[in-house]
Amino acid sequence: MCQGPSTPTGRDPSPLLNFVAGSYTAPADGRTSPVVNPSTGDTYAHAPVSSEQDVAVAMEAAAAGFEVWRDTTPADRQRALLRIAGAVEDRAEEIIAAECRNTGKPLEATRREEMAPLLDELRFFAGAARMLEGRSAGEYLRDHTSYVRREPIGVCAQVTPWNYPMVMAVWKFAPAIAAGNAVVLKPAETTPVTTLLLAEIAAEFLPPGVFNVICGDRDTGRALITHPLPQLVSITGSTRAGMEVAASAAADLKKVHLELGGKAPVVVFDDADIATTAAAVAAAGYFNAGQDCTAAARVLVHERIADDFTAALAAAAKNTVVGGPDHPGAFLGPVNNAVQLDRVRGFLDRVPGHAEIVTGGRRIGDRGYFLEPAVVAGLHQHDEMIQDEVFGPVVTVQRFTGEDQAVRRANDVRFGLSASVWTRDHGRALRMSRRLDFGAVWINTHLPFVSEMPHGGFGHSGYGKDLSMYGFEEYTRIKHVMSYHG
Repeated sequence: MCQGPSTPTGRDPSPLLNFVAGSYTAPADGRTSPVVNPSTGDTYAHAPVSSEQDVAVAMEAAAAGFEVWRDTTPADRQRALLRIAGAVEDRAEEIIAAECRNTGKPLEATRREEMAPLLDELRFFAGAARMLEGRSAGEYLRDHTSYVRREPIGVCAQVTPWNYPMVMAVWKFAPAIAAGNAVVLKPAETTPVTTLLLAEIAAEFLPPGVFNVICGDRDTGRALITHPLPQLVSITGSTRAGMEVAASAAADLKKVHLELGGKAPVVVFDDADIATTAAAVAAAGYFNAGQDCTAAARVLVHERIADDFTAALAAAAKNTVVGGPDHPGAFLGPVNNAVQLDRVRGFLDRVPGHAEIVTGGRRIGDRGYFLEPAVVAGLHQHDEMIQDEVFGPVVTVQRFTGEDQAVRRANDVRFGLSASVWTRDHGRALRMSRRLDFGAVWINTHLPFVSEMPHGGFGHSGYGKDLSMYGFEEYTRIKHVMSYHG
């Protein structure tokens, strides 16, 4: 398959294609954009910039696929997803290599922290396909029996981000397909490779048109969202993008699922073990170069241990190994693209005079988009680095004097995705978990996910859930059926 996504392993820039109705398809007008290896800054492929015409073709394919797929049984859907999971596992090393080249991530971290959960999530939703329930039938009106049906929504338009391309693709298409829907998915402009590869693998086990991938830019995404056919729009991305999607979808009353930005507070009390907690926070803050909406980006530490904790966190940052996919022992790779590199460096360049870059923040080398992990202390609550998502290897440190102040400062941002509390006091941990206004709260840990538990936030972090049965139900609709038998 000379033009498929596995092609970009050679040296010459190669053309990628959309994946529509079960096969690779060239864009109508031939426009492309470069696909860059963030570890080198070199272009190694070109991806389609799909037009409204390309989107319309994909939507027609999805509509035809849905006509077939919605009538399959839950057992059929489960079997297909299990087979997809098996085929992905068989080609795991190929997919990991493609992901790491497209993102610059370290190979071993991607294998351990992304591929293993991805396979589990595919298999979880395969099982979930057979577990959808409505309320039991009953007679709530004399001579009438009522029951509730859960049905697929229809065609789903989905948009994924560049920080976890292959994982986010699974988070989107697996529950949608498990519920009986068809999908048109647009990966981020800079990271389309593994999403196309997943669609190619899945096509062996799905009817044509059930899983379609359209590459492109923001205009492509807008065409996807505004097309009249999709009944649900799901996006993982920035708050700005989520607002645009919600506004566009409102014009056609589409159901919307938004998983957006975050600014996770990490509340460290004075009874926490300083060395252990600092090491864990550094790992959760710098994993994936800090390009994670749940990253441990904003530390709030009790004033009694603030100096010692900041020093320990800075030491952990200095000891964090940065490198490309093949770098032995690398924990984090580059930021994803040149624009993001400039954005993160801009935050660091604008650090106010009352604050201090304790360590890191400098660019590493002149090839690729590598940054030293940074620790910034002394910021005020309304400084931009506290309020806005940096999305890079930067962790801030603020002080607090007591539980109430910690809660106020933790909640005093627009985002509400995730938070963590670090303390040996069980009662305090439970109080904090109740008072913190975030969709996920970890206690004495930060960042783990499991397929069975929901992920999603409040406020400017969006609405709707990924993962779990809650995420699965997002892709269904409820129908009441009443039968008169008097």
